[in-house]
Amino acid sequence: MTVCGLLKNSREPVPLQSISVDVVVRGFVADVASELRYKNEENNPVEATFVFPLDDEAAVYAFEGLIGGTRIEAQIREKKEAQQEYEDALSEGRQAFLLEREANTSDIFTCSLGNLPPNGEATLKLRYVQALAPEPDGAVRFVLPAVLNPRYVPRGSEGGTVTQKIPRVARGELPYTLSLCATLESSHGVNRVESKCTLEPLRYTAEDRTAAQVSLAEGHQFDRDVELLIYYEEVHKPSAVLEAGKPGAESGSLMGDPALLVTLYPSLKSAPKPSLSATGEFLFLLDRSGSMECSSDSNNPNAPQRIQSAKETLILLLKSLPLGCLFNIYGFGSTHDSFYPESVEYTQQTMSESLQRVKDLTADLGGTEILEPLKAIYGQPGREGHPRQLFVFTDGEVFNTDEVIAEVQRHSSSHRCFSFGIGEGASTALIKGIARAAGGSAEFITGKERMQPKALQSLKKALQPAATKISLCWDLPPGLEAVLVGPGPQVIFEGQRSLIYAQIRGQHQSSGASEGSVVLQYVFQDQTCTETMKFPLQAEKQDRLPVHRLAARALLQHLEDAREKDEEKQRLALQTSLNSGVVCSQTAYVGVNTELGQPVQGPLVHRDIPLAYHGARMPLLRKRCKRGSPVLMACSAPMPSPAHYADHYAGKPRLMKQIKLGARGILAQCASKRVMSTRKSAQAPMACMALQSAEDELEVSPAKEEPPLLRLVSLQNADGSWGLDSNLAGLLGLSEAEIKSKTPEQVAPNVWATVLAILWLHSKAAEQRDEWELLEAKALNWLQATAGSHLADCVETGNSVLGSSVSPQTLGL
Repeated sequence: MTVCGLLKNSREPVPLQSISVDVVVRGFVADVASELRYKNEENNPVEATFVFPLDDEAAVYAFEGLIGGTRIEAQIREKKEAQQEYEDALSEGRQAFLLEREANTSDIFTCSLGNLPPNGEATLKLRYVQALAPEPDGAVRFVLPAVLNPRYVPRGSEGGTVTQKIPRVARGELPYTLSLCATLESSHGVNRVESKCTLEPLRYTAEDRTAAQVSLAEGHQFDRDVELLIYYEEVHKPSAVLEAGKPGAESGSLMGDPALLVTLYPSLKSAPKPSLSATGEFLFLLDRSGSMECSSDSNNPNAPQRIQSAKETLILLLKSLPLGCLFNIYGFGSTHDSFYPESVEYTQQTMSESLQRVKDLTADLGGTEILEPLKAIYGQPGREGHPRQLFVFTDGEVFNTDEVIAEVQRHSSSHRCFSFGIGEGASTALIKGIARAAGGSAEFITGKERMQPKALQSLKKALQPAATKISLCWDLPPGLEAVLVGPGPQVIFEGQRSLIYAQIRGQHQSSGASEGSVVLQYVFQDQTCTETMKFPLQAEKQDRLPVHRLAARALLQHLEDAREKDEEKQRLALQTSLNSGVVCSQTAYVGVNTELGQPVQGPLVHRDIPLAYHGARMPLLRKRCKRGSPVLMACSAPMPSPAHYADHYAGKPRLMKQIKLGARGILAQCASKRVMSTRKSAQAPMACMALQSAEDELEVSPAKEEPPLLRLVSLQNADGSWGLDSNLAGLLGLSEAEIKSKTPEQVAPNVWATVLAILWLHSKAAEQRDEWELLEAKALNWLQATAGSHLADCVETGNSVLGSSVSPQTLGL
């Protein structure tokens, strides 16, 4: 059973005192500096280890320390060399610090500070840069990740994950503080900033509102992700930044030459609307591990479970599929299954059967093992004329991330992959990695966000024909050439951002030309399309070289995601990392205080910095009583989480019942003040919380009534129509007889019912339009083929019946 971490005694000293984050967001690039302040309040020297998440696309490029008044700049080294240098320094009594990335994934980092003497203080600062993407509503999303959920290690895997060793404390009890200040800059103006965290009021620092500052309100802890949604006046406008090279770096190298970042928003003007004639094979892979029973919003106790949100989304997706396509639904956990042995045609019968089975799904398949179901999917032969589209829904808590991405990439020529990370702490390396590997898109759903709009946006992309023959053409003055850094645009969707990084080599020989241009060319539906962007040749000087670091990260990502990791690509990745300072899987930063006079004396005490536990993830230890039934005991040793009880026992009802009874029994002892057996009596209150948390998680919550929109969607037929029956009438607030009595002459009942359903969508669910747009398209296609000349009259009568005012033009009639 996978170990989640330690239940930390909050009285144990923690050397980390505070985290201070300074963010500068210029347009779509965030440059972040994080300071970790330490103080050793113990009588012995301390080694502190802090494991934390970063976004998969973050380029960590600098690490330094201030120890005892001495500033030490860490150096990037090959990882084994850095680790050895750090260990040697500790054994010699020297102060040292180390920053490294976990081996199997690109979104988990470990920061170690060793030989901090009694009463000693130290500040470690790391810097990283990240390209930000706009959300569907135009917001530019910056996230400082704080939630790091335990990663499930599949059976038979060698080694473990650092997330197993992280101590966990109750939310609100972290012994260190967090502060964040963000400076926002955009030549087009900053409109507003939104966040699920409490912010101080936005303060403009420029009269034309092109610069502003915002900060977290006091009292925020590092126990939930900090998300800033930044709204600019113009967000989908192409841009270009040419950045001067690093002074002293070799000419002709990536860091020595100017680096260019071009941002384009291709517009596929000829993209067709979804229609009944659309084809394709749509495969839905749903995470049904025990952790999917956790709340979709850890800050809201009334939020639905992750599995419930995923099921509602799957219903909308099923209803939005075009007639004639193929589909199948897979579930995975410790095992995997599918609705059908192979993909089936989308008909009224298969849709109805699948709809009922989706409603009955539970998170009952154990752990999070996604590799085997992917292999099973790829083992099924594709169908000619039906391009394969794979949708993956998961909370992303897997250990073998690189292995999963490699498997998707091996089959990238035969499908597109659209991925969805559910809940805080979903692995950005996994979610973005599999989408990037197979030419799809990645979405993250956290907090109060609804999954459905983002899923339907992805389905629209999947229904869109793929752009092919993507190429770039440069127009530069004599003496200059552009060398693409990384793979360049691999996939193009309507309105979706395309990033292009290039190294500008040579010397500008012409005094007349002051700008260059790049043309993005691709073929879409047998038409050649182009997007042109001009850029000035006057390079900007930036101290931190954010464009160069991002270009290096793009190249490293390309080399490390390679299908076949040959020695030449590994060598090039190592060289790129060492030259640019951007950490990769083969490198790490190490700093040693060489100015220390006397070695640090005394036995070295190791301290792991705790993180907050989330939802029902309070660590527990399973123990069997004499009769063999499992009970739950609190302990300060490494222990599995309740989520993993659900992971391993959800498919075994009798055993689950015994676990619940065991938890209830111990809770009853707590209530009667009979103290549980713990290593320290001070842990008893926390242990009671753990058991209550387990009881909450393992308890099956009563079924909630479906939202009205979902009820209406569930009634729609596969061809897009609705039937006139009591269920539809009740939802519309009328009786079936009343609706039938007002049916226009010579109009079939199902035509009348479909018009009323569409009018209800426009009048009662207008704010959720993104969720039903494809459903409506199916319905309108059906109506136009069935209703003939009576359609406009039906709309007018329907408005009268429902008290709505939807014009026929709104429906495209």
